[in-house]
Amino acid sequence: MHWRGEGMHATHENPRGKNDMKPRYAIVSPVRDEADHIAKTLGSLVSQTVLPVEWVIVNDGSTDRTGEIIDAFAVQYPWIRPVHRENRGFRKSGGGVMEAFYDGYERLGVREWDFLVKLDGDLSFAPDYFERCFGEFERNPRLGIGGGGIYHEIDGRVEIEKTPLFHVRGATKIYRRACWDDIGGLIKAPGWDTLDEVKANMKHWETLSFNELKVMHHRYTGGADGGWKNAVKNGLGAHISGYHPMFIFFKSILWTTRKPYFLCSIGLLYGYIRGYLNRVERVDDPALIQYIRREQIKRLLLKDSMWK
Repeated sequence: MHWRGEGMHATHENPRGKNDMKPRYAIVSPVRDEADHIAKTLGSLVSQTVLPVEWVIVNDGSTDRTGEIIDAFAVQYPWIRPVHRENRGFRKSGGGVMEAFYDGYERLGVREWDFLVKLDGDLSFAPDYFERCFGEFERNPRLGIGGGGIYHEIDGRVEIEKTPLFHVRGATKIYRRACWDDIGGLIKAPGWDTLDEVKANMKHWETLSFNELKVMHHRYTGGADGGWKNAVKNGLGAHISGYHPMFIFFKSILWTTRKPYFLCSIGLLYGYIRGYLNRVERVDDPALIQYIRREQIKRLLLKDSMWK
């Protein structure tokens, strides 16, 4: 497979300046109050064996030193573009992340990219992380969305965050250009990081986490909001995405084993039911909702489905 970066000279759009066939990728990172972690992400990225053509980092109204740290790196690396948004006064879960993401996406100066990456600001990974990720895409032309496995350090042990194989955590998502265009981008609401994969699968793309490629997440998933708020957000996202009620019921039973025990399970159900009672609009795509529910029913019946 030939990437569009082939044969380019050193420019803002090709910072490594190598006469090679490496993929051209752009990154958008919505971040807020990540002063304790973002230097790790910045350090990991600037050390990559394959650098991005552009990295837009959206400082979404941080009240700590996040903006200063980003600006300091941007002085050294001209392909890093900081965007500073005003502080709205609170962390807006789900939808706020997408608002910041699209603010950055619309400011991308480079439009000819092979891959688009949505990357959080509290991660660290090996220098060959993106090179190996793109190797997976090159081996499978139908792979539309991919990303490394998310790992956490818990009680001195490094453990993977378990997810269905089709699901790539929202902290590190890589979209192939053709797949991105096919799914029409992302919804600006909770549930965006599952609906993108479901829609991709519906359109016959494959989505996959590369669990052997370790991405350290230095703030536990949902940790910025707390366990209860994160569970409620997930329940609301499930409602917006059109999840089948029976699937959510059984999922809530499985979540009773999550810490804090039972609280996350109740929060998931509460968020889902509250979305229904408040008549929160679902995604305006009946075919997509039908596809989601069909796959979920297949899973409940122990048949082959996305939710393996």
